[in-house]
Amino acid sequence: MPAQLKSRAPQQALARLRAPFALRCGAILVDYIILAAILASSTLISRLLGGGARTAGTSSETMALFLVLVVAVLNLGVLTGLTGLTIGKWATGLRVCRADGRDIGMGRAFLRHFVGYPVSFLLFGVGFLMAAVTPGNRALHDWIADTVVVRDVGLRR
Repeated sequence: MPAQLKSRAPQQALARLRAPFALRCGAILVDYIILAAILASSTLISRLLGGGARTAGTSSETMALFLVLVVAVLNLGVLTGLTGLTIGKWATGLRVCRADGRDIGMGRAFLRHFVGYPVSFLLFGVGFLMAAVTPGNRALHDWIADTVVVRDVGLRR
């Protein structure tokens, strides 16, 4: 097989496996529900253990924010960098990989989630909506980190 055809084979396979926009929305929703649940339950526990509305910002609520930050970094950065999955992507059967099909790696995972996501939010969500209207189903954070989200159907682990 000629070298040009070999180099195009991974991109063609990835193009067939591109994740639909609705499934991507489901995956990110699962990830954010986990973060919101941690924050909401810790706030509730803080209030039940004696903190009232006037004492908002207690050390237990500060710890809750710290825990949310740690879980976000572990889920969106470390777990994605090591496996290409977040908890939400695992639950929906999706995987993040580089545009050429290789593993994403830690640097790209952090770039994608902690630079690309905020930029997409700052653009009033347009960066996320790009995944619904671009031919490659890639959002702005995917373009920034040179990644794609695909269905996880037997991709190498």
